Amino acid sequence: MTESDLPALHPEYLEQVDLARLEPQPRVDHPPRILLLYGSLRSRSFSRLLVLEAERILKVLGAETRVFDPTGLPVADSVPATHPKVQELRELSIWSEGQVWCSPERHGNMTAVFKNQIDWLPLTEGSIRPTQGRTLAVMQVSGGSQSFNSVNGLRVLGRWMRMFTIPNQSSVPMAYTQFGDDDRMKPSPLYDRMVDVMEELMKFTWLLRDRADYLVDRYSERNSEHRLPEKL
Repeated sequence: MTESDLPALHPEYLEQVDLARLEPQPRVDHPPRILLLYGSLRSRSFSRLLVLEAERILKVLGAETRVFDPTGLPVADSVPATHPKVQELRELSIWSEGQVWCSPERHGNMTAVFKNQIDWLPLTEGSIRPTQGRTLAVMQVSGGSQSFNSVNGLRVLGRWMRMFTIPNQSSVPMAYTQFGDDDRMKPSPLYDRMVDVMEELMKFTWLLRDRADYLVDRYSERNSEHRLPEKL
């Protein structure tokens, strides 16, 4: 195939796969940095309790973790991005190499509390991208029967934020029955699934974090700096 067969392509910006960059050396060896977000401001928030259970598993697996408290985070765009809670969230996202998102299901989707956190995270902030290339695990809690509406919505959101969303996920129905008076999750297949998800997140984070910059390097972005203005 010749260049004349691809008249729209700028071949100088199309790169062949570099196998050496898929096996980076040296590898970073600090503990995977995982940020956990939840989606309710209730004093007994089941999305927060599920996140705290997940955090315990991640620590056992060797992760360094941070949990962001959305209390006091203003509605997106209602205040300048210099607001302390906004800066805290953005700095944690930049610090992270993987994230866990957990939202209650309300009216068939994620809550406004959860979505507001993501709405404060820009795709780019100067040359820094707070979410791109990070791994992501999604979970949800609901007050009724088993549902996957929130995790499905979180997957769409994760893709939009250019994250590597792992295949496994956790959905906890009738969450009020799954936690004891001590706010700990009871032993059950639902607990086991949450553990599965955290195991998988750790594996993908170890696998991808050294390769993320290369994996998300795009022809369109390399070419955009040199593209001539299109004719109207």
